[in-house]
Amino acid sequence: MDLQELRKKIDGIDSRIVELYEERMDVCRQVAEYKIETGKNVFDKVREEEKLARVRAMTHNDFNSKGITELFEQIMSMSRKLQYQLLNEKGRTGRLPFFPVEDLDTQKVRVVFQGAEGAYSQAAMVRFFGDRIDSMHVDSFRDAMGALEEGSADFAVLPIENSTAGIVSEIYDLLVEFENYIVGEQIIKIEHCLLGVPGTRLEEIRTVYSHPQSLMQSSRFLGEHSWQQISMPNNAFAARKVAEEKRTDQAAIAGAYAGKVYGLEVLACPVNNVSSNSTRFIIVTNQKIFKRDAKKVSICFEIPHESGSLYHMLSHFIYNDLNMTKIESRPIEGRAWEYRFFIDFEGNLEDGAVKNALRGLREEASNMKILGNY
Repeated sequence: MDLQELRKKIDGIDSRIVELYEERMDVCRQVAEYKIETGKNVFDKVREEEKLARVRAMTHNDFNSKGITELFEQIMSMSRKLQYQLLNEKGRTGRLPFFPVEDLDTQKVRVVFQGAEGAYSQAAMVRFFGDRIDSMHVDSFRDAMGALEEGSADFAVLPIENSTAGIVSEIYDLLVEFENYIVGEQIIKIEHCLLGVPGTRLEEIRTVYSHPQSLMQSSRFLGEHSWQQISMPNNAFAARKVAEEKRTDQAAIAGAYAGKVYGLEVLACPVNNVSSNSTRFIIVTNQKIFKRDAKKVSICFEIPHESGSLYHMLSHFIYNDLNMTKIESRPIEGRAWEYRFFIDFEGNLEDGAVKNALRGLREEASNMKILGNY
């Protein structure tokens, strides 16, 4: 038998597979209608595990056993997605506990940020809300989230990602711990400057203060000088220290905004190694709201520590034609080597495709949480 005859034989088998697949999906549609009428869940893990065990037993070698398992996992995954789609068509998606608003109330609101006056977080706050707001600053990110929880602030501005240093992992953990939600974002270009009291000359400087990350990001400039480098909790704290002590033998690395707040002179700018450095800040509130024109959804979930489990979760985005823009993982406290996944994808909570994907994730993942739509 030559190659062409073998390929023709495969084509015939494939045609029968397609016919059987469509027949199976038609039966799945009937199963979905029964589940809708009786209120049963789409995902039945025990039933699927029993099914996989049975089809594996029908094979004749290990290679086929593994292959048939993967094939039927995909078939059952597609069956579930069909059932979720039917639930959506019949309006059985369930109400998401988020409420759409035309716009965020940015007037006469109380906004909290971490750090001192002059921090990049404050600059992001002013860029997003304007300067006609009642603002306050706290020492830690946890304090900012706590201010929302207790009602002493309406919004918080928090850094979540830097284009060169990566994510701010603590913020991800706090989004899970607190019942606060993302409603907006603001990107600020990070341009570090060397700041000193007016009249300071470079040759006078002996000590430079800044956040450790900012010192690292300005290593090339600092390497040209033999200054002592001292870490501070925040760039704005460094600028404030230099302003308060009024010494010309010390300087701070911070943003020009901090220099303006504390009356410092810009001695050199920019001093950071990468000119395209930016930080993305999120706007967080304790209300479950989203703007009607929101275009990005953030979620997190946990999955079993099993082969293929993440793959199956991500398939919900593919099936519903949703563009995933980011994925991160964080270790789950108290569970060694298990992880919580954070995902951003394009969409709005009122979109049918988004509702369909979220329903599938909610049924098949553990502790799925919508972090916001913005």
